[in-house]
Amino acid sequence: MLMRILKPYVVLLLCGGVSAGFGQTWSVHGQASAWLMSHIEEPSLTQSGLRYLPELSLTEDLGGGITGDLDLVMNGKATASFAKSQQPQFDGTARLYRAWMRIASEKLEFRAGLQKLNFGSATLFRPLMWFDSVDPRDPLQLTNGVYGLLARYYFLDNANIWLWGLYGNSEAKGWEVVPTTEKSFEYGGRVQIPAWTGEVGATYHHREADFTHLLTLTLYATKARTSEDRFALDGKWNIGIGAWFEAALTHDQTDLPYRKYQRQWTLGGDYTFDIGNGLNALTEYFRSDNPDAPFANANGSRFSALSLNYPLGLIDRVSCILYRDWSNQEWYRLITWQRTYDNWMFYLLGFWNPKDVGLYGIPAMNTSAQSVANPFAGTGIQLMLVFNH
Repeated sequence: MLMRILKPYVVLLLCGGVSAGFGQTWSVHGQASAWLMSHIEEPSLTQSGLRYLPELSLTEDLGGGITGDLDLVMNGKATASFAKSQQPQFDGTARLYRAWMRIASEKLEFRAGLQKLNFGSATLFRPLMWFDSVDPRDPLQLTNGVYGLLARYYFLDNANIWLWGLYGNSEAKGWEVVPTTEKSFEYGGRVQIPAWTGEVGATYHHREADFTHLLTLTLYATKARTSEDRFALDGKWNIGIGAWFEAALTHDQTDLPYRKYQRQWTLGGDYTFDIGNGLNALTEYFRSDNPDAPFANANGSRFSALSLNYPLGLIDRVSCILYRDWSNQEWYRLITWQRTYDNWMFYLLGFWNPKDVGLYGIPAMNTSAQSVANPFAGTGIQLMLVFNH
């Protein structure tokens, strides 16, 4: 729907930018990546893939301190999987990754189209991961976007207001267990203000959830499509160390058991130690549960995470992330070595995790760097080569 509305304006901007240049500047960028992943336990599994994201950017000075921007990105991907005693499996897709237009001044901006929409203070466990699925383990930090209109206003004291409306996003996004009802409108907003040595934010979102996709649950429900409201608070400060929190409450107007409310919160902090080239340590604690009332007691999932990042020199860096699932008494481990040469980046990852990944709260890289769900299940290694131009 949004792309049909935007199409004539995209064509006009492109034609104007290519034709004679009425103050336009445009550029072409791209990112190519290739990866090979091998699971070393039985049964062995090898996965490989190629990806290319070409990007066209166009900027025009509209006068009076106002600029217009256009950004178009495609996502082309080909993958192959080889499992012992099975036929090889091949797959290839090509789809829009970003397609948005923006009108912006010094204090106000409007952005419409397929875009990335994220905010909040947390890093590893994000209760405010409402519209993206960025995985902290993904070297490329890729995520699908959402179709919508975003307006933001910035005050002189760095306070800002966000308002958005979304349409045409029928796939589940972020933490959503069920998708949004097709041809329904979503809306919300966010206020972010300075506070002491940092900032605090309050966020709200409304949508209509479609529970018909959960066939086992709809047997117990009287309404298959229900209104859903989300409320969140977050803050981040510099108090010698970096410290932050995020807390979110979701309310579904449903009679399904354990689906009426969902609570999530994260506490975190980080500090760079004066060791060698500087060792950065980041930790977060996360809790998620489904109570019968907003402040009722409930059993839930509990996780901790520790991330360490150390530069070996100008071109080499090592990092690791350690997760602890306190509810299931499981450990999840990932270590990464990165080398950078101008436009080239090399990654070597090693992981040691339970074979059956049921880790609620750590999103799998199912739509970003790989094409399979839970690629880090079990034990294995991954080699990735990335070229940016």
